[in-house]
Amino acid sequence: MVKITIGTKENPVRFSYANVHQPVSVNGSDLKYSVSIIIPKSDKKSVKKIKDAIQKAIEENKDKFGGKIPANLKTPLRDGDVDREDDEAYADSYFINANSKIKPGIVDGDLNPIIDQSEFYSGCYGRVSLTFYGFNVNGNKGIAAGLQNIMKTADGEPLGGRSSAEDDFADDEDVLG
Repeated sequence: MVKITIGTKENPVRFSYANVHQPVSVNGSDLKYSVSIIIPKSDKKSVKKIKDAIQKAIEENKDKFGGKIPANLKTPLRDGDVDREDDEAYADSYFINANSKIKPGIVDGDLNPIIDQSEFYSGCYGRVSLTFYGFNVNGNKGIAAGLQNIMKTADGEPLGGRSSAEDDFADDEDVLG
């Protein structure tokens, strides 16, 4: 298992599809906490760190793959321009979907735990620690990303098309008659 931290105050990652407060089941799978981590392609340092960690995890897990690296080995780093071409939040970015059966620690920039669930949401920015590990399940072989901990460093435009009640009704003249 290879552990890294990506994102900095100057070059944060962005969080999407954040299911970090309550675990969810996807298509009947085990309950898991998960998040999609969007990394700008311009953040060459984080991209290199991720690629190096994946490569190290591949080397560490050769035994799981039968002693050799399969041609169709799955890896977690994906290209947003290819795999999410219809989603502008993923434009000119890479992304990693990470999950865990254990709730991630979530802190603010001063390392204070974020208790209020509305404070961490899809669209905010920060840092994240991940582990990369090998898997070989039902003929699928690859490297997966395990979600460890999250640090929120900045707010961002919420993703997912949801607006706040304050925004929806701020200019509504009909509210009070």
